[in-house]
Formats: sequence, structure tokens, C-alpha cells
Amino acid sequence: MTVIAGTVAALICAVLVTLIVIGVRGRVTEYKRNQALSEALRVVEDFRTRPVRGAISAPHGIAIQVLDAHDTVIAGTPGAVKGPPMATFRPGAATGFKDAQVLCPPAGLRGCHWVIDFTVRQPAGEWQVYAAAPSIPWYVSGGLLTFLVSVGLLLVLLVALRTWRTVDRTLAPVDEIRRELTEITASKSGRRVTVPENRDEIRRLAEAVNATLDRLDAALAKQRGFTSDASHDLRSPIAAARTQLEEALLYADDIDWPRTARTVLQTLDRLQAIVTDLLQLARLDAGAWQDTETVDLAAMVTIELARSDRSKRIVTRLQEGVQLRGDRLRLVRLFTNLLDNAERHAESQVSVTVRDEDGTAVLEVLDDGAGIAADEREVVFQRFARLKAGKARDANGTGLGLPIAREIAKAHGGTLKVEDSDRGARFVLRIPRES
Repeated sequence: MTVIAGTVAALICAVLVTLIVIGVRGRVTEYKRNQALSEALRVVEDFRTRPVRGAISAPHGIAIQVLDAHDTVIAGTPGAVKGPPMATFRPGAATGFKDAQVLCPPAGLRGCHWVIDFTVRQPAGEWQVYAAAPSIPWYVSGGLLTFLVSVGLLLVLLVALRTWRTVDRTLAPVDEIRRELTEITASKSGRRVTVPENRDEIRRLAEAVNATLDRLDAALAKQRGFTSDASHDLRSPIAAARTQLEEALLYADDIDWPRTARTVLQTLDRLQAIVTDLLQLARLDAGAWQDTETVDLAAMVTIELARSDRSKRIVTRLQEGVQLRGDRLRLVRLFTNLLDNAERHAESQVSVTVRDEDGTAVLEVLDDGAGIAADEREVVFQRFARLKAGKARDANGTGLGLPIAREIAKAHGGTLKVEDSDRGARFVLRIPRES
């Protein structure tokens, strides 16, 4: 920012210096030519009152010569009275008795001059009065150029210093936020950056950083809880299988090995189910996604119900033509998880409904069981969370089916909630339909 501000200031100063030099040069040039014209007219007027001979006084820098009818210099300023005629041009018919030209240089002078000529008619013939004013250089004078450049450089320096101080003062809170962020680690994530008092962009940055840290802390807490729950749920079947095998080895001759093998196999099945669900959740958390396609919900439900036998009566109310864009395999996993959960808690019947609701695809799974208390409707979507009724009905459950179903719903831009019903638990999935 300091370099940019200094560069802009330097460009502005350069433009201003150029304009000032051009303006001053024009005024000085005009002043000098007016001086030469005035002095030439003065000499012309002197011809009417007295003869003009010898030295003629003039302002500094103005040269004057008077030539008689024979082009002999008879009068002039000290530097020109003894020299050759400084010019040879004469006024033409179009210009009358005067004319002006720029000569580089006039005879006897150095550098370019603006020369004006007046013709004076005398009894002895036509006499010429020449007056020369020096051409002004582009920089006018070294002193003026030095002064303007010095002032410009001083202004650029002041602008750069002011910008540096302003930027440094403005970014000081940002540097403080950066320093505090470097001190925040995963093990010390409870800290927050200081929020400035001024209501400006820096304050909004600090608030955004703190909001991000809040989300990171929530994610870390969720990850720690998930890791702890996963470790516990994995440890239990492993410990059970180990205990069964150790007991069988102690009484190897008396043990029923086929029965032991079946028991261990059941434990391994539960372990495999937990690992499979954990991998599925990991893929969902990582955002892994398959190619999307158009899915007809009614057709999907019909096909999945036909593939497997259910222990409870399934009642369907399916509206045709309810389609959406999504991953078919994941939507099937979502539906089967809801159906398995409903079947475990239903007394005799599970209702499945598909309908369109103002451009939103809706899938409902309702059982006729005891239902879920209002304060526990979000608990069932927590990973490894299992209500007492669920554990009593299925001790081998992983507690990951409903969390997986909700993550799939979120991945499709939808929602999965437990809503009110007269009886049982009513799970409602809503996903925006294909546009």
C-alpha cells in the first residue's frame, strides 16, 4: 500500500510539475516578447524626436539593433551595436511595416531568439529596427525546476510516510489476530481472538474468526465424542469374542466348539456392521460422492420392499412421478435404515408414504410402536446413541443407522426429522425435487 500510494503521488506530482513548467514557460515567453516589442516601439518613437545613434539601453536579455538604409548598424544595445546585423528579413506586403521570426541563432547572438523587425521610413530611405528576446528553455530555469522537483519529492515522501503509518496502525489489530491464532492449537482450542471496539472491517474479521473457531471446537468435540464412542463400541465385541475364545481354550476338551464358533461369528458380524457403518460415515464426512442420477422415489421404495421379506406388515401410499437428483445407492441406504429402525420398534405395521409437497419430495416412514419422546427426537440422530427401548429390542444394533440416514439427507440438500404422529415414530425426509 505504501509503494502504491507513493507511486500515485509521484505520478500526480510529475503531472503537476509538468503543467506548472509549461504554464510558467508560456508566461515568461510572453513577457520577454512583450519586452522586446515595447523596446522596439520605443526606439521607433525616438526617430520622430531625435536621431538615434550609438548605445541603446534595454532590459536584461533584450537585444536591439538599428540599421540605416545601407544595412549598417548605427545603434543598438551594448552587445549588438558593434556586431553584424542580427537579421536580414524585411516586412512583406502582407505584414506591413513589421514582421517577427524565430532565428537559431541571430547573427552575433547565442541560442534561439524571437526577433521582431520594424521598418522606419526616413528621407534617406528605409531604416530597420530589430529587437530580439531569447527563447525560454523547456525547464524555464534550473532554479525553478530544482524547486519544483524538491517540493514534489517532499510531497511523495510525506504521502508515503503517512500511508505507512496509517496502514501500520490499521493492520495492527490484524497482526494481533494473527498472533493469537498462532497460539491456538487443537489442545488449546478454547481461546478466542480479541474483538476490537471499533465497528469496522477488522471487527467483522475478528467476529468471523471467532465464529469459525466455535465451529471448529464443536467439530473437535464431536470428533472426540465419536472417537470415544467408536472405541467403546468396537472394544465391546472384541472383548466378548476374546473372552469366549479364552474360556473355550481353558476347557478345550469339554467345550462345544461348533456352538462357540457360532457365538464368536455373531460377535464378529456385529463388529463388521459397526466397521461398515463407520466407513460409510467417514465417506459422508469427507464429501465422497457418486455420480448423480434421476431417482423416482416410488419406484425405489417398491423395488426395495420387493427384495426382502419383512417381519411386519408394510403399508404403502406412493405418489407416482416424485423424482429428484441424487445418488441412488445412498438413497436406498437411507430408506432401508429408516425401514429397519421402524420394523424394530413397530408392533405390527409400518407405513411408507411418498408424495410431492410444493416442489419437495417427501418420504415418510411411520411405525405403530411406542414412539419417541419430544426431548429425545434429536438424540436418536447422534452417533452411537441408542435409547433404552432400542437396546431392549435389538442388543446388536450399532447406533449408526439413523445418523447415516441424516447425513445422506444433508448430502442431498434435504432434511430428516422426527415429526409428530398419533402413534409411533414418524420419520420424515424432505429433499428438493429435480427442477
